[in-house]
Amino acid sequence: MAHIITQNTAHREDWLHQLADVITDPDELLQLLSLNTHPELPQGRDARRLFALRVPRAFAARMQPGDANDPLLRQVLTASAEFIDAPGFTTDPLDEQRSVVPGLLHKYRNRALLLVKGGCAVNCRYCFRRHFPYQENQGNKANWLQALEYIRQHPELDEIIFSGGDPLMAKDHELDWLIGELEAIPHLKRLRIHTRLPVVIPARITATLCQRFSASRLQVLMVTHINHANEIDPPLRASMAQLRSAGVTLLNQSVLLRGINDNADTLATLSNALFDAGILPYYLHVLDKVQGAAHFMVSDDEARAIVKSLLGKVSGYLVPRLTREVGGEPSKTPLDLRLTQSS
Repeated sequence: MAHIITQNTAHREDWLHQLADVITDPDELLQLLSLNTHPELPQGRDARRLFALRVPRAFAARMQPGDANDPLLRQVLTASAEFIDAPGFTTDPLDEQRSVVPGLLHKYRNRALLLVKGGCAVNCRYCFRRHFPYQENQGNKANWLQALEYIRQHPELDEIIFSGGDPLMAKDHELDWLIGELEAIPHLKRLRIHTRLPVVIPARITATLCQRFSASRLQVLMVTHINHANEIDPPLRASMAQLRSAGVTLLNQSVLLRGINDNADTLATLSNALFDAGILPYYLHVLDKVQGAAHFMVSDDEARAIVKSLLGKVSGYLVPRLTREVGGEPSKTPLDLRLTQSS
């Protein structure tokens, strides 16, 4: 195993500075976008009590000033609809709040999900873990050691998924140590990293992090979370190019969101923009029914119709798999293989 991470590079300081200087007040965000009279603000401001607002400035810079329906703004702005107690929506839609050891979920036979860190650089209002008890599953070395011992004792595991929160909230030296420990477990083959941080703060992809991925004996995959083509800008494309040069396989998962990307033309533009950035569309998730996010819901029948239309607009390899995750099931469930059901 190769511990090659060095400390205090300029890029590392840059992403940490950006992480410390995020927008947490909806009034400030709207003022930056010349939307001081946004009709949602008086009622929506209080939704911060349900789930804090957190928006990196690099992400806000991609929003269109004066547009109250900007698709990036709508993903992160607090809304009065979050107070609606919708039938069928719960605080634990995927039945995840029972870890095998703190911070480790063994949901699928050959892969386990390690909650490396509980925080995120951005708080997406539809987040399925917005109610997750991170205080009981803290991302620290004591819990990582327990998780590593569990992984050693389960040879059926060949892939570990770094999740969160956002796993790239961990500093480079922490990831270096954790990856090194995983490399020493013989039955592991792959490391998959689910992250939104390089999307909202592209400077998070440092040269030293890429060197670490390149040196690993594990196959490294990164699954970004991008919902709209407007999220893809030159700094993001440059960061993705660094990762590809390091041998990292790049995939993307999106969530189908009402009023943001719920039509085939928008998704076609997204798929093309992803592929141009070297990222392959992987999953398109129907919304997990988390309490506070019902206003983003797109029905199953609408979702099927959208993806059917998308098939006629882009090459087949640019069509992500339409799926849902069901708590307790041994894998994600392709929606097109399920009977129509009310959503």
